[in-house]
Amino acid sequence: MDKNNHVQYYNYTEKFQLESGESLSGFQLAYHTFGTLSEEKNNIVWIIHALTANSNPLEWWPGVVGENEVINPESHFIICVNCLGSHYGSTSPLSINPDTELPYYHTFPQLTNRDVVDGFEHLRKHLNIDKINLLIGASLGGQQAMEWAIKQPELFSNLCLIGTNAYHSPWGIAFNESQRMAIESDQSWKESHEEAGMQGMKAARSIALLSYRTENGYNLTQYETDLGKTDNYKASSYQRYQGEKIALRFNAYSYYLLSKSMDSHNVGRGRGSIADALDRIKANTLIISISSDILFPPEEQLLLHKHIKNSRLESIDSKLGHDGFLTENEKISNLISSLIG
Repeated sequence: MDKNNHVQYYNYTEKFQLESGESLSGFQLAYHTFGTLSEEKNNIVWIIHALTANSNPLEWWPGVVGENEVINPESHFIICVNCLGSHYGSTSPLSINPDTELPYYHTFPQLTNRDVVDGFEHLRKHLNIDKINLLIGASLGGQQAMEWAIKQPELFSNLCLIGTNAYHSPWGIAFNESQRMAIESDQSWKESHEEAGMQGMKAARSIALLSYRTENGYNLTQYETDLGKTDNYKASSYQRYQGEKIALRFNAYSYYLLSKSMDSHNVGRGRGSIADALDRIKANTLIISISSDILFPPEEQLLLHKHIKNSRLESIDSKLGHDGFLTENEKISNLISSLIG
């Protein structure tokens, strides 16, 4: 296994059956590894990214992952995979459909988190990994980590779930549907090209930020000191900036697709109940709540703690809501250190 800091690719060349009943004629996963696998193969940390992140956590999780950080390539063998359907090198709606030799675009089949986890499983087997010391994910990544720990309970020694849930709530689905409506309102979304829906995605991201942050967060960072101002507010420019920023690095197809994958999340589906599903997890589990999170509120993590054996629930304070998992690095790191030393 390559230990260098550059993207690698895994290609699965057989038919890949999806939960929907549809299938892909194979797929590609882009992934990064950092550090050196120990002789005992007992130092693997597998990180699952959130909605629009990539497979390089050194870029999007500084202060948690990196040299001298709690997840450290000097002592851990770190793996992070760009999930199926995403924009950063894995098979996605912008990829060429081998059956038609044209980009998938709107014809890309719907994915669930279970499909994404099945993709991870194929890569894990390809890498000859039999045990993972720590599986960690936040938000959508936490949903996928939970699914994997339920499907393969013997695989993981430790599990860390941050700002996530056992099923995606009507509140969360409503936020995602509003974002998809914004994309659909873009007239270009009806077309089939790489830039379709991009203006709509900018508006979608603006909606998303309202769920990722908090009233207090906005009032602290976007407060106006000019009492005479009647237009061009900081909050307005911030929302537009975030839309422009996502448009430079993502595409509307993947955004739309992965938001649907998030909505599909319900660990109880086909397993009797949510409680029965969570009871399958055997890993030593740390569950982290963010006190001000309105998208994945603390009561959702309390439900996880109630039904996951050998679990511990911790809460961190943040003025930035759900995005606290990306900004409260010291607090997050201190808690993770209890799992991996």
